[in-house]
Amino acid sequence: MNSTLAFMNLGGQEMIIIFLIVLLLFGAKKLPELARGVGKSMGEFKKAREDFEKEITRAEDDVRIKEAAGKEAHDKA
Repeated sequence: MNSTLAFMNLGGQEMIIIFLIVLLLFGAKKLPELARGVGKSMGEFKKAREDFEKEITRAEDDVRIKEAAGKEAHDKA
C-alpha cells in the first residue's frame, strides 16, 4: 500500500527522468503511438468500469423490487 502511495507522489524531476527513459527506449517516432494506445486503453477501462457499476446497480434494484413484491404478497395473504 505504501509503495502505491509513494508512486503517486512523483515530483517534476522524477517525471522528467521517467519521460527521458521512455523516450530513449521507444524513440520519438513511437511516443505518439504509445500515447494513443494508452489513451484508448484508459478509455476502454473507464467504459468497462461504468458498465460494471451499472450492472451492479441494476442487480441491486432487481433484488429490492423482488423483495418488495414478496413482502406485498405476504402482507396480502
